[in-house]
Amino acid sequence: MVASVSRAILAGIEVPYALSVAWRNRRYDRGQAETYSAGVPVISVGNLTLGGTGKTPMVRWIAQHVQALGRRVAILSRGYGTSTGNRNDEALELESTAPEILHLQNPDRVAAAQIAVRDHRIDTIVLDDGFQHRRLARDLDIVLLDATNPFGYGRIFPRGLLRESALGLARANGIVLSRADVIDPESRLEIQKQVERLAPRAFWCEASHAPQSLVNTMGDRQSWTLLEGEPVAAFCGIGSPLGFRRTLESCGIHVAAWRVFPDHHSYSARDIAALANWAQTAGTTAVLCTQKDLVKINQHRLGNLPLWAMAIEIEFHIGLEWMHQAVDRILLPPKS
Repeated sequence: MVASVSRAILAGIEVPYALSVAWRNRRYDRGQAETYSAGVPVISVGNLTLGGTGKTPMVRWIAQHVQALGRRVAILSRGYGTSTGNRNDEALELESTAPEILHLQNPDRVAAAQIAVRDHRIDTIVLDDGFQHRRLARDLDIVLLDATNPFGYGRIFPRGLLRESALGLARANGIVLSRADVIDPESRLEIQKQVERLAPRAFWCEASHAPQSLVNTMGDRQSWTLLEGEPVAAFCGIGSPLGFRRTLESCGIHVAAWRVFPDHHSYSARDIAALANWAQTAGTTAVLCTQKDLVKINQHRLGNLPLWAMAIEIEFHIGLEWMHQAVDRILLPPKS
């Protein structure tokens, strides 16, 4: 009875929310809602669903590829979960892993784009989490789907995890199936077929989050084999915690203790002390988290245990050449 009532309540919220999103999209599709041009190429990286799809490593990969082409690039993001003047975990992670790239956070992405172009002479923008932010015009729309739950249970929030109807994928120029390595080839092919029906003009990529090394706040970098077979305490506050755990286990790291915090969790001194006590009580030899968590804790030890983060990079298995061509097409002059 309780479950039935809960489903009815969620369905009652889902319908008006879905109608509101559909109405907004229809206005943009028909040109009734105004879009603003940044005056420079804009590449959007976004999601169809709520939660983590591994978007930050993809944003970093695209921005660094653009920079390697000789362009002056900036990343624009909303700054979810921040107060005025502060930087959220994604900004801190990008500052740590790609300090050479300008990153502006502002809920008004149009204003941020104007600042980037006018004050910093930026000539290319990467729009972080921009698929539903249609007010800023873009030249390339890349959408990430998490292989473990690509279509958010087939329901729009709050009954499911979809931000909008899956029909919205028709706007995308390219689809990246992230964490593609954690499902079997048959499942990947089935998702690809669904995407081809929804977005027949989009190119298709498959990628994984490849572990690179262990890093800490002292600037030390070690091979993840340092902890291979070792009992570790691992924790995270990200959108897809099981994806992080699978990454650790794929490296042969024994997760002897495991804790999950809400996405974008801000770690208090009390949290940090509790984590140190928890890890030591569990008899582990080290503590592991994501880079997104490490930049908020900013310590290299928890109690008497070393604290490491697993550095992750995007690794393409299918579609790298399509991604290169799509980005290069809007940035490089045509060959004569």
